[in-house]
Amino acid sequence: MATKGEVKKQVFESEEDLAVSLAKYTAQLSDKFCKERGAFSVVLSGGSLINSLRKLVEPPYIDSIEWSKWHVFWLDERVVPKDHEDSNYKLAYDGLLSKVPILPGNVYAINDILSAEAAAEDYETRLRHLVESNVINLSAASGFPKFDLQLLGMGPDGHVASLFPGHPLVKENEKWVTFIKDSPKPPPERITFTFPVINSSAYIALVVTGAAEAGAVQNALGNSQNSEKLPVAMVSPEGELAWFLDTAAASKL
Repeated sequence: MATKGEVKKQVFESEEDLAVSLAKYTAQLSDKFCKERGAFSVVLSGGSLINSLRKLVEPPYIDSIEWSKWHVFWLDERVVPKDHEDSNYKLAYDGLLSKVPILPGNVYAINDILSAEAAAEDYETRLRHLVESNVINLSAASGFPKFDLQLLGMGPDGHVASLFPGHPLVKENEKWVTFIKDSPKPPPERITFTFPVINSSAYIALVVTGAAEAGAVQNALGNSQNSEKLPVAMVSPEGELAWFLDTAAASKL
């Protein structure tokens, strides 16, 4: 286990170099948890993150990872059908999940026929059942589910998951999964993990590329003059936080 609160920052000359390093990092953690407890719980977000994971479907990783022991979850999801172009599930399925032998029963998409509120309640109920069956660990410190690895992206405004700057959901500290109907970024209806779940993780990889994100990266890691703490700056897992940045995203540090 990483040291509690440990933060690592890596800056890469190219997105290609970042993707190679991210694949290695993910594969090493997969090997660690599969050996230690016979399962690997992985949380995905949407956006450009899935493309950054593309090296996992190439040698040597596609052949060396114990895909049958992976359990895949979503950090947040848009409340749209699974085949909709806005679906994070579709993005992950097309870019990663359809190309590797993960067991279909180990992929936990939201119930897309439910309302946002009902979908959030249903997803939390499923997580609780998986904690009871030891697929997901429970944090002894927080009492929230402790995923092995959460792979996070970030928006230019500094939002993570569907937790946006200034939105009341940023302060939600009881629910595991909640919903939003007024997302400032379309589509408006989404479900999302809350910060207590995000920050109970054993490991978090925060993957950020592009100059548009440089200000938010500075807010979280540098000497920003902005007094408002952005959601990305509130990411603080129980174990290790590893930043994967390209030179553009790190340009204001």
